[in-house]
Amino acid sequence: MSDETGAMLTEMENLVDLDTLSIRELNDLLDLALMYQKGKNGPTLKRDVRIANLFFENSTRTVTSFQMAEHRLGLSRFDIRVAGSSVQKGESLEDTIKTIQAIGMDIAVVRHPATGWYRELVADRNLHLSLVNAGDGAGVHPSQTLLDLMTIKKEFGHFDGLKVAIVGDLSHSRVAKSDAKIFRKLGMSVRFAGPEEWWSEELAPFGSFEKLDDLLADVDVCMCLRVQLERIGQAGRATFTANDYHQQYGLTKARAERLKKTAIIMHPAPVNRGIELDDELVESKQSRIFDQMANGVYARMAMLTRILEERDLLEKE
Repeated sequence: MSDETGAMLTEMENLVDLDTLSIRELNDLLDLALMYQKGKNGPTLKRDVRIANLFFENSTRTVTSFQMAEHRLGLSRFDIRVAGSSVQKGESLEDTIKTIQAIGMDIAVVRHPATGWYRELVADRNLHLSLVNAGDGAGVHPSQTLLDLMTIKKEFGHFDGLKVAIVGDLSHSRVAKSDAKIFRKLGMSVRFAGPEEWWSEELAPFGSFEKLDDLLADVDVCMCLRVQLERIGQAGRATFTANDYHQQYGLTKARAERLKKTAIIMHPAPVNRGIELDDELVESKQSRIFDQMANGVYARMAMLTRILEERDLLEKE
């Protein structure tokens, strides 16, 4: 992707996949998010910075925490109502992005059902606004991964040697793919569990697929995933039974008792209570689910700040 002069933008001027960042860049981003959470003031902008939120899929946590992050950073926020936009008339995502750029946007935060929606856009030399990936189909979810890292770092103080179980709807989960790559990159070991038909070979390089009951006693983090009925197709929905799933693959109270006392329970939410985990575990002593949600604001503040820095839109501290 290029700026107005034709020079290629850096990875930090677009944030579409954390895996493109070095370990040092990842840690710097994480440190900034943690500083924001501890009360660090937002930077001073050189000028009015305009940011557009385009969510082509439903969202509560991600869209709201991006909005709050933008508010705290003093950005001029524009929430594009996709349902009432020209997308409904057949306009392509590329033309939509170029339209909001022409109108004067500096940054676009986009969630889209197409996996890898950003790939052609970041290579388009006619685009000079920054892109932030708020989730792409079954691809990756960078801001979710960063807030998950915050949650783990705050709990344990480090990553090296920690053992993480990612459990559930693995084939449809962008969180599983996004987290697994970065967790391994930062020194954690990853193990997977869930229905065999929802196992994805894309995850094989990052960890082993095992039976849930075989790994619970050994892990430091148990990450339960939402069952994504909207992605599994009509045939899958017809055969899916919530109770059967919960008994075979859910984190029941009995299973949770096998976790180490120091282990934590995580979930990217929204939680299907009584399916992915027992209702009473959602706000249990070991749960960090609502902490994850709170961390999301600071993670997204850090991501946007790095883009503003790279684009020289901040006054020097």
